[in-house]
Amino acid sequence: MCTVVILHRPGHDWPLLLATNRDEMADRPWRPPGRHWPDRPDVVAGLDELAGGSWLGINDTGVVVAIMNREGALGPAAGKRSRGEIVLEALDHADASLAIRDLKGLDGTAYRPFNLIVADNRDAAWLRSAGDGSIVVKSVAAGHSMITAREMNDMSHARIRAYLPRLKATADPDPAADDWGDWETLMASTESTPDAGPRGAMAMAPIDGYGTVSGSLIALPAPGVAARPIWRFCPGRPGTAPYQDVGF
Repeated sequence: MCTVVILHRPGHDWPLLLATNRDEMADRPWRPPGRHWPDRPDVVAGLDELAGGSWLGINDTGVVVAIMNREGALGPAAGKRSRGEIVLEALDHADASLAIRDLKGLDGTAYRPFNLIVADNRDAAWLRSAGDGSIVVKSVAAGHSMITAREMNDMSHARIRAYLPRLKATADPDPAADDWGDWETLMASTESTPDAGPRGAMAMAPIDGYGTVSGSLIALPAPGVAARPIWRFCPGRPGTAPYQDVGF
């Protein structure tokens, strides 16, 4: 049950800010973001060593892609392709609009259900597959949004119900000043609601070998702004390990 937090603000010098926590089995091997694919030298992404794909990445033209399992669809399944392949396919595109155009034609039955975020400094969309073959595409609205294993900003989900109001009340990061303070605190929170239990925490301590294994903070500059994209990566559960700059 990974989590993606988004601040989409068209017209701003930093029009897209994104924070993610990856929830996964602790024994599933992975490598931190890097240029792991010789046939894709312009892609920087985390590597899932088991299936060869990724859960989160960015390319040299500034397209960011993140994928999450839908509820009840954790792990691989016989006869299904790895969802991590979709991230790499999306990152083959020069901008988000082209990636969205092509990915909405995917055969959703080839994969277990997923939520996919595709964005750049102009466009941001959520692509949903319930595993029935269709891919539903919805634009990410301006402002703060949050998505996990159900719908975007779905207040029936305990984690979103607990943390979306907190997200909207926090101070927005200032990437130019390397100030992510309130978002770092939010993404490291282990607080939960009584009805959700430990799985409702933003940063989930291991339960039966499953929990939050890494985190990321990403910022994309607007066209014409003299800055490069920023990716700060936490190689462990946020709050237990520091964020580090990912070199491009």
